Amino acid sequence: MKDLFDNEIPTKPIEHISGYRIYAPKQKRRTLINNLPELYPDLPNEKFDIIYADPPWDYGGKMQFDRSSKKTENLNWEKDIFISAANFKYPTIKTNDMMKIPIGDIANDNCLLFMWVTNPHLAQGIELGKAWGFEYKTVAFVWDKMNHNPGQYTLSNCELCLVFKKGKIPTPRGARNIQQLVRVPRTEHSRKPIEVLKNIEKMFPTQKKIELFARHKPEGWSVWGLDVREVTE
Repeated sequence: MKDLFDNEIPTKPIEHISGYRIYAPKQKRRTLINNLPELYPDLPNEKFDIIYADPPWDYGGKMQFDRSSKKTENLNWEKDIFISAANFKYPTIKTNDMMKIPIGDIANDNCLLFMWVTNPHLAQGIELGKAWGFEYKTVAFVWDKMNHNPGQYTLSNCELCLVFKKGKIPTPRGARNIQQLVRVPRTEHSRKPIEVLKNIEKMFPTQKKIELFARHKPEGWSVWGLDVREVTE
């Protein structure tokens, strides 16, 4: 006999079983792994003025789950348990491993790096930018997702896109009145608002641009990553 989670029912008395034990096999089955012999594909053999990155931050296997994972609210584990994790959607990479990717090799002498960081990875994000050869400057964009995720301290409503600089700000400049705050409802997991990319285009319309860890290919941009879909937005 199998339970609702496609696992064999444990021999331990059900009242002593934790939610973690029940959904651990499901987590293992759903976790995506990078099967390439190297960490990532080769980088382009060219240099860019603007680099836009949404790194696949690793959470050490941490999962989100609903209240049905509590025995007091899911008697005898009769309900299915909702679980979610970043590595269910794409292979994540530890920060120390991302530091080994030679992003500095594709940066022009004057280059900006726009990098998304999740709030728990803020300090690691700044260190990652430095490891790639950039100096942290400021928060370029604050994304108000117009809904929230659970948090250990406060509810999480926003995500940050930092900006780093190598050399000088690329010229010629475009728009100088772009707002830092972007209010766009969150959609699918990890998908960033296209408005931010479009704002970067307005700020630097003539510069050579690349998106790292991309899933889609925006018109006029080079892209690099494991999961690039050949579509134009």
